[in-house]
Amino acid sequence: MKIYIATDHAAFCIKDDVKKILESLGNEVVDLGPANDDRVDYPDFAHKLSKSVLEDPSSQGVLICGTGIGMSLSANKHIGIRAALCHDAYTAQMAREHNDANVLCFGQRVVGLGTIESICKTWCQTTFEGGRHADRVGKIEL
Repeated sequence: MKIYIATDHAAFCIKDDVKKILESLGNEVVDLGPANDDRVDYPDFAHKLSKSVLEDPSSQGVLICGTGIGMSLSANKHIGIRAALCHDAYTAQMAREHNDANVLCFGQRVVGLGTIESICKTWCQTTFEGGRHADRVGKIEL
């Protein structure tokens, strides 16, 4: 699977680690920035990633900032993006199974690297259940 990834300056320090985790799970990872830890505005990167995922519907995205909140709020402004803020493997599993989330968000200042690895692994190995959940997901976009 192709996975786009972007961070802000707060999460730049773990981006390479997350890319390695995702690649070890067999994914093609496309880095949308930033290129260093200079201060940036997270909405710029959330919007860039969201547009990339929408243009490539078979892809998914990973957005990381300090808490994950700003990235998820910004990404969810795009119709067709279902960005889920996940704090552990369980929330990642439910986001994929029940909400058909296509963008994973988490906070570098909230979860450690071991938890990030379990979140990413669960995210990549979990699929949307459909059924009754499909009707609910359909109601997200008005």
